[in-house]
Amino acid sequence: MAEKNHSAPGLKRSLGLFEGITILIGITIGAGIYSTPQVIAGYQESFNDILWLWVIVGVFVYLGGLIYAELGTRLPNTGGEYLYLSRAFGPYVGFIFGWAQLFIIRTSPAAGLAIITVDYFEHFVNLTPFTHTALAILVILLLGTLNYVGIKQASIYQNISTIIKVGGLFLLVVAGLIMVQGQENLLAEELPSTSELGPFATFGATMMLIVFSYLGWDRVGYSAGEMKDPKRTIPLSLFWGIALVILTYLLAIFLYHYVLGMEGVRETKRVASDTATVLFGPVGAAIIAISVMFSASGSINGTMMTAPRVYYAMAKDKLFFRWFDYVHPTFRTPSRAIIAHCVWAIVILLVRQNFENIVAGMTFAVLIFYLFTTLALFKLRKQGVGGEGVYKVPLYPILPIFYFVGLLLLVFIRGYYEWEKSLIDLAFIATGIPFAWWFVSRR
Repeated sequence: MAEKNHSAPGLKRSLGLFEGITILIGITIGAGIYSTPQVIAGYQESFNDILWLWVIVGVFVYLGGLIYAELGTRLPNTGGEYLYLSRAFGPYVGFIFGWAQLFIIRTSPAAGLAIITVDYFEHFVNLTPFTHTALAILVILLLGTLNYVGIKQASIYQNISTIIKVGGLFLLVVAGLIMVQGQENLLAEELPSTSELGPFATFGATMMLIVFSYLGWDRVGYSAGEMKDPKRTIPLSLFWGIALVILTYLLAIFLYHYVLGMEGVRETKRVASDTATVLFGPVGAAIIAISVMFSASGSINGTMMTAPRVYYAMAKDKLFFRWFDYVHPTFRTPSRAIIAHCVWAIVILLVRQNFENIVAGMTFAVLIFYLFTTLALFKLRKQGVGGEGVYKVPLYPILPIFYFVGLLLLVFIRGYYEWEKSLIDLAFIATGIPFAWWFVSRR
């Protein structure tokens, strides 16, 4: 590839606060709130225990948002964690992060959520296994094409899907709370845990599922290079976006258990649809099915709006295949990075074909990089990166230390009680080490 010159096209700055919030909500509210509550109900004994765990993780995620707000304003450029880790710890760590993003962390959800999208489409049309897989691939290709032709076009769909998914959930909750007046309250129902794991392992498994449901808030900074005012947009998007997600989740969990109770939530495979069926009949189930389709596909779209910017930023730093260091001259998007993201997501879909298998270990890998990102905050603040006018985490260093210790505890519990799966996840990430050496030494 020829060397870049000053006339080469750059990323277009067109995203404001509203787009930042919808990116965060669009990525975060995917399939988690529709697929994890029934599993969590099996691990726990009562609604009160479950609610407190969702609140604790919500507060924990908000602390992470404060940390990312400071990092995003200190380094308000495209790349997100890749940029933070590379600046704090050097190109080797940055490369391993980017490698994990492409080959497991960000492409796996695209494959899994495409499956969920088609699963809920089957509420209306019966599909053969071949047709189901073909449509899931088509979902990835359509969203990839949308992102290829422009981030503004992708952000329009993101706005629409976010409004539908959040509106659908809030409509379910608000209308549901009105409809349940006079009905039996099942919140007090208690049942023994069905988990055969020990108490610490069960706690860790529950927390991993809840954390998975919240994943996505961290990717706002990936599109910083396309924001009109990133130093203002990034922190405000994190504050408002995370708060709306927490509120939406708590209301949804409350309604699920109010209507179905512990036993009902445990026995269902589609907790939101079954809740809507009880409250509103088949029409309610159909509305929720459409909402989930927009929710899952919107999460895929939000990831495509952010993750390929990491591959692009790495290639721009000569730490990845130079083919990714390309901005489409007409559409002004990292088009080749988007193509690579779609292709690998399709590979994962064809090889694994199961939502649970696809997301296995993803949360564990993400938490490891959260640990390094938190350490990056301490180093970048000490170095004074970003100068004056940056957002600063309050009660520093108490809150970041508390967040770091919590992350470490979750990683330790999962690594200790599910050590075989954890070793496989670590080995997969470690495959990037020889490539890191090759790319860094070449640069």
